[in-house]
Amino acid sequence: MLRYFTSGETHGRCLTAIVEGMPSGVKIDIEKINSELKNRQKGYGRGGRMAIETDRATILSGVRGGYTLGSPIAIQIENKDWANWESIMGAESATDEKSVSCPRPGHADLTGGLKYNHHDMRNVLERASARETAMRVAVGALAAQVLEPFGIEFLRRVVRIGEVCDSSAVMDKSFYDRVINSPVGFGDKASEDRAKAYIDAIKASGESVGGVVEVTVLNLPPGLGSYVHYDRKLDANLAFSVMSVQAIKGVEIGMGFEAGAVCGSKVHDEIAYDTKYYRLTNNAGGIEGGMSNGEPVIVRAVMKPIPTLYNPLRTVDTKDKTEHKATVERSDVCAVPACSVVVKSAVQFEIAKAFLEKFGGDCMDDIKESYKSYMDRIDKF
Repeated sequence: MLRYFTSGETHGRCLTAIVEGMPSGVKIDIEKINSELKNRQKGYGRGGRMAIETDRATILSGVRGGYTLGSPIAIQIENKDWANWESIMGAESATDEKSVSCPRPGHADLTGGLKYNHHDMRNVLERASARETAMRVAVGALAAQVLEPFGIEFLRRVVRIGEVCDSSAVMDKSFYDRVINSPVGFGDKASEDRAKAYIDAIKASGESVGGVVEVTVLNLPPGLGSYVHYDRKLDANLAFSVMSVQAIKGVEIGMGFEAGAVCGSKVHDEIAYDTKYYRLTNNAGGIEGGMSNGEPVIVRAVMKPIPTLYNPLRTVDTKDKTEHKATVERSDVCAVPACSVVVKSAVQFEIAKAFLEKFGGDCMDDIKESYKSYMDRIDKF
């Protein structure tokens, strides 16, 4: 089974991951991983740390000569800011120079301190920080490379930032090309300009802003996932993975929550046939009964505003229980475009995992043979 573990703190020496379950013979292009890491660092409204870090992944094991070996893959991303934090975050000795006793509303600080008995809540925020998503992006970009020989593609976009929505009417290839180059992840230039002005106003008020992101998966075969067991349902696993991303507060597939407001004939996708089965609409977002149905899989997620505010909210100093202003860490005003990259990586990993569960083998040759056999069979159904 494909799985991974990450470790590392936001101001620690590095982030690391172990990826287990990748078959042998997958061609790995490290620059595709680094390109996604670069995309994660972009976006209008990002904070000062993006000027410090230039994230690049290093593969330490499990790949030789550009191909996976079938053994666990170790990945590392260096934290360049470590030089400024070594005395504070050192493993053998550490000062309390930047200890945290005023937890931020909306963050893991207080609850994490209570759970793990950390009176200095820096021990919580260092791991709870969205800095960890850099490694998730690397893992997702790695896993997606197992799917490339099968023509599976992943597209991302920002649907809205705060009160501003992308008003694009057509989402074709040129639209997604514009999204990649947009500082707010929009395909419509007028909407982009409105979003930038909106972020500027939010920043001036000491606030932060969230939004909605969307990931579309193209060319999936029908049958990934299962209706048989709850923990093998594709939509359930996608929702779990996306919901685990920091600041995500809701996930929907296809029509999502809108399906609760209309009658059944406006929700369910009618079936047709022309050399293969297809749906006349895609309200289900490419998933029926926990399985991919051959239509594009569409996943949408809502990101809450970042909890660190430069006009901080009220909290309590845990040392003396007095009212205080929340701790201010270096942060972003808006990270929604970066969130779209992270959510895409979460979707990439879950799709790769489901694909390998369906067609799995120890090497890519076996997987390709299994895939061809399956596709030949369903073509005759």
